[in-house]
Amino acid sequence: MARTSFLGDLLTSLTKTRWPLGGGGDRRSIEDLCRALLSTAGEVSGLRLSATILARYKQMNTADRLAFFKFLNDKLDVDAGRVAGLAQAYSEDPSTENFTALVRAAEPRRQELFRRLHEMPAATAELVSARVDLLELLKEHPELKRTDLDLVHLLRSWFNRGFLRIEQIDWHTSATLLEKIVAYEAVHEIHDWDDLRRRLHPTDRRCFAFFHPAMPDEPLIFVEVALTKGVPNSIQGLLAEDREALAAEEANTAVFYSISNCQKGLKGISFGNFLIKQVVAELSQELPGLNTFVTLSPIPGLNRWLETLDGDKRAERLLAGKASDTEAMALAARYLLEARRPDGFPRDPVARFHLGNGAIVHDVHAGADTSANGMAQSSGLMVNYLYDLGQTEKNHEAFTADKKIASSRGVRAKSRAEKAAPAAPATPLLAPAEADAK
Repeated sequence: MARTSFLGDLLTSLTKTRWPLGGGGDRRSIEDLCRALLSTAGEVSGLRLSATILARYKQMNTADRLAFFKFLNDKLDVDAGRVAGLAQAYSEDPSTENFTALVRAAEPRRQELFRRLHEMPAATAELVSARVDLLELLKEHPELKRTDLDLVHLLRSWFNRGFLRIEQIDWHTSATLLEKIVAYEAVHEIHDWDDLRRRLHPTDRRCFAFFHPAMPDEPLIFVEVALTKGVPNSIQGLLAEDREALAAEEANTAVFYSISNCQKGLKGISFGNFLIKQVVAELSQELPGLNTFVTLSPIPGLNRWLETLDGDKRAERLLAGKASDTEAMALAARYLLEARRPDGFPRDPVARFHLGNGAIVHDVHAGADTSANGMAQSSGLMVNYLYDLGQTEKNHEAFTADKKIASSRGVRAKSRAEKAAPAAPATPLLAPAEADAK
């Protein structure tokens, strides 16, 4: 036990150590500093160079950062001709020596630079922040994608699931961290401290987040959970100010109603799948009476898809707020089951995430999110994705291998109904006064 405690204390100490980020008196360019770091063999001198490079980078303006990333992209790239020659040599003689030479030549030198920078305590957060800059530059300089791919490759290793820790966030969590939860909430805006309290304090509410030991005060991703009786059909009801809290032991359903990624620099590095599985395990142990795990999710791409259906009267009515609930749900079901990207996967990004995790499209609801954002992106519609723990692996394999979308009979019936429905005018989705208010 003492040994475990000692190792834990040592890890905590190391991850919280801060190496001074100062340029010192070194007048070399950042490019020369990077070349020196790649050639140095000394640990201490390497750390000092890393500190200087990162400090110099933080002081740069946008133009200087663009020049720096172009240096990484072009000057620290692979030597394609050399790689081709070594590949030919390896094909003729697959010896260990030829294999080693080929592997070393095939890796861009910037990957080793990132690794050496990462050895400095506190560098993880600095590199995640630098990727935010790189993502912004990619919009006008897509050729930098090579460097981004290398950085993502390393970040996926550094943020491996084995390094992450799960932590429950509640009303007694530090104010600093609670402020970050408010700021990072990306699905349903938290308006004030009272709103936050309603999401964290009641007995039927939970919030869990992933943290990394190198960034102990920064959540990577968090999920908000409501404990309910039955599957909910609107976010208004789930978050109502005057709702009556349920004793946790009386709940039979856990509802994941908001999942927010917190670090822009970790875009493309998925934690959500691991987080949901871990939360399911935590809640199942705490509350054995839970037997249903679902989401109440937005449908962010629905209205954009409806706008592509030229001449479709039903789509026009839904966009105008004049479709019936039945018609609206039928269109949403059709979108979720049939709208695809060129690669064959679902058009909707939230659908891709949950279906990729092995969930099924369980149900759709009209008037489920009447906020300004909910009306703008999906005309107020939301969807439940169901996590049937006995089927998630099978569903995941069918989705990733064959692009099959698992869905309930009810959703399939709604999708078929949309195709068969007459194109007659329908009653409004919202009453006129409600529509005006939105």
